[in-house]
Amino acid sequence: MVHIVGAGPGAPDLITVRGKELLSKADIIIYAGSLVNPLLLDYRKETCQVYDSARMTLEEVISVIEKGEAEGKMMVRLHTGDPSLYGAIREQMDELDVRGISYEICPGVSSFCGAAAALQMEYTLPQISQSVVITRMAGRTPVPERESIASFASHGATMVIFLSTGMLTALSEELIKGGYAPETPAAIVYKATWEDEKTVVCTVATLEENARRWGIKKTALIIVGDAVAQTGYERSKLYDPEFTTEYRKGTGENS
Repeated sequence: MVHIVGAGPGAPDLITVRGKELLSKADIIIYAGSLVNPLLLDYRKETCQVYDSARMTLEEVISVIEKGEAEGKMMVRLHTGDPSLYGAIREQMDELDVRGISYEICPGVSSFCGAAAALQMEYTLPQISQSVVITRMAGRTPVPERESIASFASHGATMVIFLSTGMLTALSEELIKGGYAPETPAAIVYKATWEDEKTVVCTVATLEENARRWGIKKTALIIVGDAVAQTGYERSKLYDPEFTTEYRKGTGENS
């Protein structure tokens, strides 16, 4: 059995209880060493074998799993954040399906949640933004044209942009091309929830300038939209004393 586990955004205590338990029982751990906090490996047992997939190909990862399966080992494939986001797990599961190796997924806390916590922000503010677009710039892995940054920017929703810190000048251009004003609030969150976390609040036009000033070159999320400012929103109806809900009677005339 292979357990595909989300490691959480970075801090070792932000892995799920289930994920921590699986790590403690694993005979083999294959972890994404370029992104996963190595302190999570402290949860493993002494006899556990550890492989860093940052130095491995897909074929090499599958080879380790095949050998472990043949030996009846319990295995954890440890991915950063939640494995469903940019985790490249589908190609692994397809290979496991071909080989008849069973697996299950343990979800994790995504770094976009960790970034919001670092900024003490709410993504979905009434009358400001009620939608969050999770996307990335096109790089070595292309992005469908219908999902371009400019295309999504035209909606004016809150955007969380992964894997794009090295392309901030182009990112700003695409965001402005799509409809965001240059002065639209933006934020750069470097290694959310890690000990060396950095948060920088700026604007769409000054993303590159601020990343350079703070020495941020990778491992950061870019958050864009009016929600970053956390101002000008309307109070939630859910807790408005005039508003009737399933659980309480409101004081409003039409309640």
